[in-house]
Amino acid sequence: MSVELMVWREPEPITRDLARKAYLAAKKDAPGGTLPPYAGELPGKLTAYAGEHVLVTMDLESMDEMSGRVFAVAGAHGLVCYDPQRDLVHNAGPRGAYAGTQLHTGDGMIVTDPDLGLVHDALATLSAQNPFVALVNFGRHFMQVSPESGGYELEYKEGGTLHRTLVPDLAEIQRSFGEYARDERGFLNRLVWSS
Repeated sequence: MSVELMVWREPEPITRDLARKAYLAAKKDAPGGTLPPYAGELPGKLTAYAGEHVLVTMDLESMDEMSGRVFAVAGAHGLVCYDPQRDLVHNAGPRGAYAGTQLHTGDGMIVTDPDLGLVHDALATLSAQNPFVALVNFGRHFMQVSPESGGYELEYKEGGTLHRTLVPDLAEIQRSFGEYARDERGFLNRLVWSS
């Protein structure tokens, strides 16, 4: 079984709905054209489509490792990367306050320096197939969430102290992750934590 990602250039960040539409529109056309110069940095089987859309096809076994490489190339060249399996879009920005932060999901996605829209949308994929989402600033702090009965267990660790709380709704989880990524700490006062 194979999986795919598509990369292309956009003048500004786009929503996953627009990314999905662009992906489907590109796939309706027959492949063809010339691969853009950045394509030489992409792993996997590459197929050119109109509008400098590049389809990256890889096997399921190497998907996690190869996807990370595709995300890195897309980020380095300011490209959009659409993941149709997860229905997620990776934009070049805006990014969080901590360089080198990694987004980890329970279904195997790892993205270094994720854009804030991707973090927001990845949280909406929490399920039995994706049992956690974490933003990790290695050696400093992290925030992680898992679905639980009655809501979501949210954990935040900084300075050797792990804080936990149960949050009933996804919107608060997305707000808290956004604050954390932007180096804001409103969630610490707004939520009731246990250590």
